[in-house]
Amino acid sequence: MRFIWHSIIVCTLLFVATVGFVYSGIYPMAADSSPHNKITFWLLETLRERSIARAAQDITVPNLDDPALLLMGGADYNDMCVACHLKPGKTASDMSVGLYPAPPNLVLAAQASDDEQLRRQFWIIKHGIRASGMPAWGSGHDDERIWAMVAFLQKLPALNPLHYQILTARSTGTGASH
Repeated sequence: MRFIWHSIIVCTLLFVATVGFVYSGIYPMAADSSPHNKITFWLLETLRERSIARAAQDITVPNLDDPALLLMGGADYNDMCVACHLKPGKTASDMSVGLYPAPPNLVLAAQASDDEQLRRQFWIIKHGIRASGMPAWGSGHDDERIWAMVAFLQKLPALNPLHYQILTARSTGTGASH
């Protein structure tokens, strides 16, 4: 019985200390302050990655080899993603240096094309990531357009600036809007 009371007291003290810490406002939340401590960073990264893996596990990957998907995805990437995730020949932007955590430079990222990675990319583009600056594009874009961006991401690291410009040009009269 004594153990139970000690456990209740310890849990209550931990709860009060946690609530006190949260309401104290002492944890730095500014994007330009020092990075999270290692434990907080690990916790947030692990939570994010496990959540995405679980949520994306049942997504069916379509055939992404259609050149029309590449062109549609390239134009959308240029309109919606380049400010944060950059393009060939660009190493930083106002958005990419101002966000914390920093968005990945998808030009440098070797895109693994296994189904798990493709599902992950689709899910992130469609649903976004809370408190990261990554918007959820699924509310205004159908799955085909999102898969087109995933198809484009597979080719992006191999593009030079000229090829990028060609693949991301949006033809006039498409009626595309964001």
